[in-house]
Amino acid sequence: MSEGEVKVLGTWASPFSTRVRIALHLKSVNYEYLEEKSLESKSELLLDSNPVFKRIPVLIHGDNKPISESLIIVEYIDEVWSSGPSILPCDAYQRADARFWATYVDDKFYPALKRAVVSGSEETKRASMAEVEEGVAMLEKLSKGEAFFGGYNIGYLDIVIGSMFEWIKVIDKCNETQLLSQAETPCLLEWGARFSSHEAVKDVLPGVAKLAGFGLKLKAKI
Repeated sequence: MSEGEVKVLGTWASPFSTRVRIALHLKSVNYEYLEEKSLESKSELLLDSNPVFKRIPVLIHGDNKPISESLIIVEYIDEVWSSGPSILPCDAYQRADARFWATYVDDKFYPALKRAVVSGSEETKRASMAEVEEGVAMLEKLSKGEAFFGGYNIGYLDIVIGSMFEWIKVIDKCNETQLLSQAETPCLLEWGARFSSHEAVKDVLPGVAKLAGFGLKLKAKI
């Protein structure tokens, strides 16, 4: 079941694509990465692979078996490949709790993060920043000062939150704010440094400067 060619359709700036690639790296899975050059002019392969949502990321495994949506893909990778550490917790409650926080990140935290980066309305930006600040404080408490959200190793929540971490830094860089600081978020900062330097992660993250430039272009376009 774990044999066969693996392809990933994504974009370099997407935190959702980043998740998939980190999960594959953790499992030491070889794959072909196919960059979608433009989200306005989507490739035929993407449209064929994800005809419902028509968006990245998509993982194609073996004989044209496409899987869509980053959280679903990460779980699929964890179930199919036994190499490397388990990504989701083994305990049923911890697994459910991790999924709960992943849903919070995707449904509430990320939309506020995106609005804070690209919104041209000062009112919307202020409201979004307040949501982001609340979210960052929540993640600081959630980290509990451990090496990773998954305990001693990178796990499901590390991948989910870590894929957004550089975007938090982009907001600080572009707005001269301090969402992340030794005074307010020491655990999150230490975790971020460990996560970003991990072998499975460091070559996938695009970098704050590159993301900041992309964010400015996106804001101008919107």
